[in-house]
Amino acid sequence: MIQITGPRIDRGDDILTPEAIAFVDHLHHAFAARRQELLAERRRHREEAGNGRDPRFLSSTAAIREDGSWRVAGAGPGLEDRRVEITGPTDPKMAINALNSGARVWLADLEDATSPTWANIVGGQRTLYDAVRGRLAFTSPEGKDYRVTTPFEHTPTIVMRPRGWHLVEKHLAFTDRAGRSTPASASLTDFGLYFWHNAQALVDAGRGPYFYLPKLESHLEARLWNDIFVFAQQRIGMPVGTIRATVLIETIPAAFEMDEILYELRDHCAGLNAGRWDYIFSMIKTFQGRGRRFAFGDRDRITMTVPFMRAYTELLVATCHRRGAHAIGGMSAFIPNRRDAEATERALRKVADDKRREAGDGFDGTWVAHPDLIPTALAEFDAVLGERPNQVERQRDDLHVTADDLLDVAGADATVTDGGVRSNVSVALRYLEAWLRGTGAVAIDGLMEDAATAEISRSLLRQWIDNRIVTAEGTPVDAALVASILDEERARLETDGSRFADAADLLREVVLGEDVPTFLTIPAYARYLVDTAPAEEDLALAG
Repeated sequence: MIQITGPRIDRGDDILTPEAIAFVDHLHHAFAARRQELLAERRRHREEAGNGRDPRFLSSTAAIREDGSWRVAGAGPGLEDRRVEITGPTDPKMAINALNSGARVWLADLEDATSPTWANIVGGQRTLYDAVRGRLAFTSPEGKDYRVTTPFEHTPTIVMRPRGWHLVEKHLAFTDRAGRSTPASASLTDFGLYFWHNAQALVDAGRGPYFYLPKLESHLEARLWNDIFVFAQQRIGMPVGTIRATVLIETIPAAFEMDEILYELRDHCAGLNAGRWDYIFSMIKTFQGRGRRFAFGDRDRITMTVPFMRAYTELLVATCHRRGAHAIGGMSAFIPNRRDAEATERALRKVADDKRREAGDGFDGTWVAHPDLIPTALAEFDAVLGERPNQVERQRDDLHVTADDLLDVAGADATVTDGGVRSNVSVALRYLEAWLRGTGAVAIDGLMEDAATAEISRSLLRQWIDNRIVTAEGTPVDAALVASILDEERARLETDGSRFADAADLLREVVLGEDVPTFLTIPAYARYLVDTAPAEEDLALAG
């Protein structure tokens, strides 16, 4: 049984209907136990990596990789051309801007770009409900009206990203048949509510129920999603295979199982995405405690051209195209500033370089985080694709990426500077403060920051402390230095009504604490976005 424990939300009854909640309950009864088992398996593999075992391609699934005959389902209606996708949260204003943007796809993000307050989660589902039906509108507190200016069939195709397997939704309580009560799975909640309300309406509109699947760490997790898709489609009488999923390859374990992930989802899969920021965070987190072999320098030195990132993206393109799947590039964090022409010119130049590289490498599309970046990204992909919707036919048979290539960090610039240390503290602090106020995607210092980029900042700080790094200027990076900078930044930034005190306490815990959480959003959510903390077993499973 699913019980709603969160407060009433405006128009929440449109989303939290008895039928929708019953569907989410059925998903939990069928799949919640497997989710817990897979999260425990994640923890076991992380311990192995921390103890010195490097990831490797699985010998048990070699036959899948070597069999060249199988293909994935490929693009569904409205997904044939994905050359530019805009990402962003699901509040009404941002959704309307995305739908009016001219992008081919809108990644409607309930994950890293959303602070998961109950109002944001229910409100985001309400936004999507209205958008699918072509009736989304919004009036700001200042009285400005926002409207979608084109018919739904000409707006970007919606691909919704639910929250990852590691997260819970504590405003819904699931009681299993044995009478045990736990917080609901955030993944099953987000997927279930969206699918129940919108799947048939999307098909009727000439599109379909499409999903981005975040933070998978194994093909068994992909198999779980595939079983959920089959269950959901059969439950409402929809033909199996209507759903399309694009999997974000944003963890080190998943990079070693790309073929297997595609295979498990082959009846529902459209492609893979190079989730670059979470991938960098995964590299740091997976090998935390492994010494300087996996040590990195300042955050801006970890570029897409360093060896391990180059190997990862080239393998992704080759794997996708061999299986008839789209390869979607990642998001450049640079954003324009309409009040600073020089800064905007720099951002556009860097974005153009990034997208030119992706299109030249064989990607079929890419992400942007701001509507003003769409013409720049589109021009680079148009130059390569022309009138073709994609370049899936482009094979990379010349490419051979090894396990060592995927772990080759030696070519990355490992220089740490005083400015890099302070920047990581300041950016993470400012992001967390906005997150605690309910904003999950924030422009900071000319870059779009979300939960993934904040994770990079805080995990680098911890890595430098653990490795006793000395900056290029000769400053030892230790807990005392980071704590001192944190106090200084908080004093500089704090204003009446801000959440910098809470953000500083949280950052101190996730950087300097004895037990560093695997995701900073786990304690942040439990402590600040719900009324009660989760049970210890929930935190253990999430880790």
